[in-house]
Amino acid sequence: MEALKAELKAKIIDALNLEEITVEEIGDNDTLFGDGLGLDSIDALELIVLLDKDYGIKLTDPKEGKSIFHSIETMAAYIEANRTK
Repeated sequence: MEALKAELKAKIIDALNLEEITVEEIGDNDTLFGDGLGLDSIDALELIVLLDKDYGIKLTDPKEGKSIFHSIETMAAYIEANRTK
């Protein structure tokens, strides 16, 4: 699970062009949207694409995404339970 979290952090930094942030600066339980990492709705769409492309997970319910994308911890747990790749 720790390897998956580190991989997710690196992929998020790359996919969202967050060049000013390092993997080490993102805490596993930091909020990704709002006051935390400061992601927005466009970033959420990028994360949905990332889940589909890299892990074979298709999100169809936007409300589901809100809880999944709360933090690196919640994303990693969801990926572990639902990945097809």
